[in-house]
Amino acid sequence: MSNEATVHAGTAHPAGRADIASYIDHTLLKPEASEADVLKVCAEAAEYRFKSVCVNPIWVKTVTTALRGSGVLTCSVVGFPLGATPTDVKSFEARGAVLDGAEEVDMVINIAAARAGDKGALTEDIAAVAETVHAGGAILKVIIETALLTDEQKVLACQAAVEAGADFVKTSTGFNGGGATVEDVALMRRTVGPQVGVKASGGVRSLADAQAMIAAGATRIGASSGIAIVKGEQGSAAY
Repeated sequence: MSNEATVHAGTAHPAGRADIASYIDHTLLKPEASEADVLKVCAEAAEYRFKSVCVNPIWVKTVTTALRGSGVLTCSVVGFPLGATPTDVKSFEARGAVLDGAEEVDMVINIAAARAGDKGALTEDIAAVAETVHAGGAILKVIIETALLTDEQKVLACQAAVEAGADFVKTSTGFNGGGATVEDVALMRRTVGPQVGVKASGGVRSLADAQAMIAAGATRIGASSGIAIVKGEQGSAAY
């Protein structure tokens, strides 16, 4: 379990512009993103000192090389964006990402299992990926896709993530409608307790948005509007 999640979980005060960057996973997950786009995001992350750059698996090596020595982490996604991938495939994908240099992995749960109330299937799926990721020295964030779940299902998914050894739970992929809400972040924080991180992703486009999520219990922000957030401006990117 990540020390960051343990130390900072449940932060109640709003982060200011000076330290908000340290919460942000600077994100580029568009399928049409080019190498030039990815390198631009890496340069921005290094300049603004974001927490990580989050990209699709094909770009992990590129990001790892570009960020070397910057202090910015490399993050990749697994089973993205649907989560409807067999567990062994998710684990294989996670292993490849970690071997390529990913220090953090964001996986999508089996959403159908969550909607069916099948906690056992959820836990097994997450635990297998957690074992792979942790064996490589990386941390695991679990995307529960809040827009597709009821509150009861969100709680079930968060409980499964905790039991499976995840380091974070995360609201959304940004690809299936909806996005992070203060209410969902607060519910997730209450469910996972202070020892697991909560990542708010989807629709966080301004400093006020980010501060509200942190006040509700988020310890990480996933956003493609990171620069606008740290500048106190209004971003327009959907993620």
